[in-house]
Amino acid sequence: MSAVALIHVVDDDESMRTALLELLAAAGFESRGYASTGEFLLHPLPDRPGCVLLDVRLPGPSGLELQEALRRQHIALPVVFLTGHADVPTSVRAMKAGAVDFLEKPVRREVLLEALQRALAADASTRSLRAEAQGQSLRLAVLTPREREVFDRIVAGQRNKEIAVELGIALRTVKAYRAQLMTKLGVSSPAELGRLAGARHDAS
Repeated sequence: MSAVALIHVVDDDESMRTALLELLAAAGFESRGYASTGEFLLHPLPDRPGCVLLDVRLPGPSGLELQEALRRQHIALPVVFLTGHADVPTSVRAMKAGAVDFLEKPVRREVLLEALQRALAADASTRSLRAEAQGQSLRLAVLTPREREVFDRIVAGQRNKEIAVELGIALRTVKAYRAQLMTKLGVSSPAELGRLAGARHDAS
């Protein structure tokens, strides 16, 4: 059973933060509030779907700095900014850094909820792709080092003869390795091998 999404609300205005938490609860979301970037970073993040609803101006590090900290720490939670201090340079910086949306206070309920839904959908997509990639990487782990060498060359588009020359092995040996690795991976074509290679790359 998949975990319920959690929306992290980071806003130093206590009344605003409380109002947002109540709005989200009424809309059926689970949420958690933080008064600053520091408070957010001090709380261990649960490994569950979610997003961050983030103010720009905060005591200590700003919302933009928190967005950057999440990126550096490889925390892939989507960010929606909600601020009373919007300007074009700030919004451009936030969006270039990957924010899902940049909203101004006061914001209409439906506009906010739509932005959060898009953020949660983005998070779900990212998690799905990551899970698929990790599964594909586990499949590749069953290959021997020599089979991996042959695999890498097949997905790079090399022919059996080219692989044999490059690895210094007989053509029939390449064909044997090719048959073995395709059986191990449960695939029947180079195209399927390419998809496995792409998944491995996405996971890295």
